[in-house]
Amino acid sequence: MLVNLKEILAIAQEKSFAIPAFNVYNMETVMGVIQAAEELNAPVILQCYSRLFSNEEGYYLAPIILAAAEKAKVPVCFHLDHGAGFTEVSRALRYGTTGIMIDASNNPFAENVEITKKVFDMSNAVGVPVEGELGHIGSVNDASMGEFTDPAEAKEYVKQTGVSALAILVGTAHGRYKKAPKLDIERIKAIKQSTQIPLVLHGGSGVPDDQIIAAINAGIRKINFGTDLCYSFLDKVFETSRDKIAIDLFMKDAIINVKAFAQSKLRLLGAENKA
Repeated sequence: MLVNLKEILAIAQEKSFAIPAFNVYNMETVMGVIQAAEELNAPVILQCYSRLFSNEEGYYLAPIILAAAEKAKVPVCFHLDHGAGFTEVSRALRYGTTGIMIDASNNPFAENVEITKKVFDMSNAVGVPVEGELGHIGSVNDASMGEFTDPAEAKEYVKQTGVSALAILVGTAHGRYKKAPKLDIERIKAIKQSTQIPLVLHGGSGVPDDQIIAAINAGIRKINFGTDLCYSFLDKVFETSRDKIAIDLFMKDAIINVKAFAQSKLRLLGAENKA
């Protein structure tokens, strides 16, 4: 069943676990994630990176995600990940997303608030909740990491913007880590206490399991997985025999691999049997 971001995170808040948000790119990754969620009776978020809404891929992928969500027996949210600007947000809303993330974290605090508030007003007008970001979550290839999110600033940001979820910088980055990150669990607790809304951990791929669990216990309610899902798909594609010519048959093992990856994260985050 298709639900919005606020509704799905309310389930996680009530039952003290985290919803995995998987970045999907094609029909096969959608199928793998949905099959995993249904078999484990788990709520799940399917999200698309902003670039797909800048280009034409989002136009074709959105109907697939919506069809899968509406057919599913478990709660499914269709989310825009790292919305780059008003163009991407407006397209995502038009294509049927039920959650919007706007990433204005590279801007100074006041500008971040201003942009996020405008996106909140746009999205709220059609009943779609918003995720913001405070503390820029960069790439593993960046020369250095930005300043971690300040709990007092987070409280003010949430108050001024009205966001339903907040992505925070506490030690993660996007991409495949060369060295496992160490999360600032005490900072997560402090931000949770100051904001009282669901917190989001980006860059979940490669974070050690014990730190994932500690972050959830501290207040994280949504964790993003993009890089590792891509690897789960591509690794199997590269292994599959070229003797399989029919594309639907060629892709079957890749779907199974994505499903296995998604199930491992659904179990780790405590989402199994929480639908």
